Amino acid sequence: MLWATLALQLFFTLSRASQTILSQTGSSQYSAYDDGLFTPMEDLNALSETTFSVLSHPVFPNYAVRIKKTAFCDDTVKAYTGYIDIEARHIFFYFFESRNDPDTDDVIFWTNGGPGCSSSLGLFMELGPCRISDDNGTSFHPESWNTNANIFFVDQPIGVGFSYADYGETVSTTEEGAKDIAAFVFVFFEHFSKFKGRGFHIAGESYGGRYVPVFAAEVYDQNAKLTAAGYTPINLTSVMIGNGITDFYNQMSSAWDMQCTAASVPPALSIADCVYIKSLIPRCEKRLKESCVDTFDAIDCAAAATFCESAIRTPYFKAERNPYDISKACDQEGLRDNLCYPVTAHIRSYLSRPDVREMLGVDDSVPLNFTSCSSDVGYAFRAQLDSFRLTQNYIGGLLERGVRALIYVGTYDWTCNWVGNERWTRALEWSGQAEFSAEPLRPWAIGNDFTKGRAGVSRSAKGLTFITIDEAGHMVPYDKPKEALDIVQRWLSGASF
Repeated sequence: MLWATLALQLFFTLSRASQTILSQTGSSQYSAYDDGLFTPMEDLNALSETTFSVLSHPVFPNYAVRIKKTAFCDDTVKAYTGYIDIEARHIFFYFFESRNDPDTDDVIFWTNGGPGCSSSLGLFMELGPCRISDDNGTSFHPESWNTNANIFFVDQPIGVGFSYADYGETVSTTEEGAKDIAAFVFVFFEHFSKFKGRGFHIAGESYGGRYVPVFAAEVYDQNAKLTAAGYTPINLTSVMIGNGITDFYNQMSSAWDMQCTAASVPPALSIADCVYIKSLIPRCEKRLKESCVDTFDAIDCAAAATFCESAIRTPYFKAERNPYDISKACDQEGLRDNLCYPVTAHIRSYLSRPDVREMLGVDDSVPLNFTSCSSDVGYAFRAQLDSFRLTQNYIGGLLERGVRALIYVGTYDWTCNWVGNERWTRALEWSGQAEFSAEPLRPWAIGNDFTKGRAGVSRSAKGLTFITIDEAGHMVPYDKPKEALDIVQRWLSGASF
């Protein structure tokens, strides 16, 4: 969910797959649907609420999908849970049908960031069909994104949320994880062919700014191979990124703008601190460009990144402000314990309950105490310098191929803020750059009804849209659910802002 976990780590420390599953877990627990010759399951209604069905496909013999009905969260729609099994690696997912028309509505794939944070945070705190706000369990969420779309929430990579590995396997780069996601989407759509040709949107938040472009590119490139082999490609329509970290170079210095100017709220740091930080920005940018951008040298890039984060970002924590909502206070203890949002403790408690885990079909090997964000996964990605890759170029490549991109940002977020996101979208090198950059920022309102006030500003051209949401923090659907749903509904329909 939260790219700032990387900075916080620095700060605080300165089908063979289906056959394998059956042999490991016992055939009495699972019903193997594929007997060796591919036969699509077709009907989600055929799934059981008590046992998993195991789906596979000969194109990806090392992948399988365990899936079952799971009646919870929203009794107005059908819900499903399960695992993406990649030999000894197992990725947990939730799938909810649309409240409107599941047989025709588009499909959204959602991932939180971190790296290492569970998408249960997006599900139960932000945009899912139910929310958890106390110890009483789930409650209906009227502004869920499944209002007009079918939606996946995925705990990826392994080691995140309810996902696990049999023998200690790990995934530590976004490119590794992308292959698993692309294969899963294909297998799912092949079995439930009513989704074939449906608009497919890959969405995410925070470190999702890195995940989403790479995942989408993998799906797009995989499509070419599948089409050549006679299979139906995934109709990848767009990517949606909320308060993301996509272009580390153009976004790094924006922390200064947020904490030292009135970009959103009055400055949080002292004049002396801000003057000192500003003097270091040119050196930071020079070192990042030389070591991470122009050429990638792991040792020098790591040193440059450490210097920049320490010089520009770390001083913010002296102000004891919430890094995900600069308008609110949050001390270091609150940041460590619950990411400055006590509701995350209720989510952890709910997902640690034995009855809930049994209902969802969580594997017995997953630790009993649920963890919202895995520090081990975060450290592994950081060791590979995964966040210091030129992810924005994937966005450029997708746009050139007709895949639209929505970049939405809450104006109160500090860690992946609107200043940096506007900066990188204007700097993005692609054929529509000049036209996009020349567009002014225009105000927008829910339903275009400005009598109820402005909701933010937007800029759009050639398939790329940048939009802000006034007074929302890092988790826009949590702070401004009506505005977030309005954005998504317009985006899915192709309407302008």
